[in-house]
Amino acid sequence: MTDRESAPLVTLTDAARHFGPVRALDGVSLSVHPGDCIGLVGHNGAGKSTLVNLINGGLAPSSGEIAFDAGASALEAGVRSVFQELSLCPNLTVAENLRISHSGLKGPGWRRPARAEIARSLDTIFPGHGIDPDAEVDTLSIAERQMVEIAIGFAPRGTEARLVILDEPTSSLDAGIADQLLSHVRRYCSEGGAVIFISHMLGEVFEVATRIIVLKDGKAVAERAAGGFTRQGLVDAMGHVTADTPETAEAARDFGAEVVRTDQGLTAREGEVVGLSGLAGHGQAVALARLYLSRTSSWHAGRRPEVVFVAGDRQRDGILPLWSILRNITVSILPQGARRGLVDRAAETRVAQDWKARIGIRTEDVTNPVLSLSGGNQQKVLFARALASPAPVVIMDDPMRGVDVGTKQDVYAMIRAEAARGRTFLWYSTETEEVCQCDRVFVFRNHEISAELTGAEITEERILEASFEMQEAS
Repeated sequence: MTDRESAPLVTLTDAARHFGPVRALDGVSLSVHPGDCIGLVGHNGAGKSTLVNLINGGLAPSSGEIAFDAGASALEAGVRSVFQELSLCPNLTVAENLRISHSGLKGPGWRRPARAEIARSLDTIFPGHGIDPDAEVDTLSIAERQMVEIAIGFAPRGTEARLVILDEPTSSLDAGIADQLLSHVRRYCSEGGAVIFISHMLGEVFEVATRIIVLKDGKAVAERAAGGFTRQGLVDAMGHVTADTPETAEAARDFGAEVVRTDQGLTAREGEVVGLSGLAGHGQAVALARLYLSRTSSWHAGRRPEVVFVAGDRQRDGILPLWSILRNITVSILPQGARRGLVDRAAETRVAQDWKARIGIRTEDVTNPVLSLSGGNQQKVLFARALASPAPVVIMDDPMRGVDVGTKQDVYAMIRAEAARGRTFLWYSTETEEVCQCDRVFVFRNHEISAELTGAEITEERILEASFEMQEAS
């Protein structure tokens, strides 16, 4: 093994980053070698994104040192980042998005090699993906966009990718596609590449990581080989003690009258939590969007909305990026608190402060910009917006993307409490453990309902069986 093959790709020594009085990262030391797959875990706001941005060169440390192999910059050292918040240009094609980060693609004939390179990368990581390199990104599903972003991260792009940072890479992917990615990560590291793998899905971390680092309040509070942790030990190190597995749905309850029925056969009753499952991209999000649009006005919100929506793709469908945290939370209730068309600012602030405390949004001041929050805390804002609304039906489109395990448990409890008061939830999730929280589950396949499961029928095995049976029949 040569010195270059064994030398650390990047070394951090007491690296810190401060934003005014906020210590986002507070003296972290680590090194990443070829072959490493480092699992980086911690609750939202623990400092993971700041650490990543120091490693990839997006931020400079306030103190401490960062050294790359042979004294190179992050780019020269082959550091790549795949972000949780997708950074693709939606009006460009898949191949054109590769060109943005590939300076070697020049001249009038660059499109042909661009198409070939991104196709090879997609084929290597996601066999059978079906993504056209000439497709515009805004025509792709969120799962397909995530796959493209990952493929660009691993693509050669004229230089060798030596360290790839994956930030919640499976948050938009169904189990089958996620397994393809995890297999590629293991293969890539076994061949001498390195990966920093950030995920709130602890099972995935244990599946691929050779070493796990736990961040809490900007500090590395635990670091050891992955085999040295148990799931519960890892959760405890993160600082939020929770059950090893999520609570199962309550015993059968009496529900109220039917409040939702669609032509497709999707139904829900008052006080019921209804799950939508199946392989990603098989019509679940479309069904929820149609239901939401059928129950809302395109020009006037009204004082008593029938439905409210929690987006999973927060950048496209949820966050209002130019507004404050406060405005993002209270936009759903402005008509209720208005007097003669004027907003009651004091009442608006009380609502925002109340939900900041109830759902644990990590900020000193709700008047801060919403983009000052981590991705998971931005998702909490969307939950606060929905639950603050008086709407009796809550539609949730894979809303737990990038949310840590502790917050998930808190949100599960809030959903159950709201359902007990008579609120109805329609909940699409790519995570089977979340679907198993529901009272009833509709499994989708090829934009149709392939199964309706209740009670003890709601298991991972039955959901997978229903997800594939229509394909096999055809």
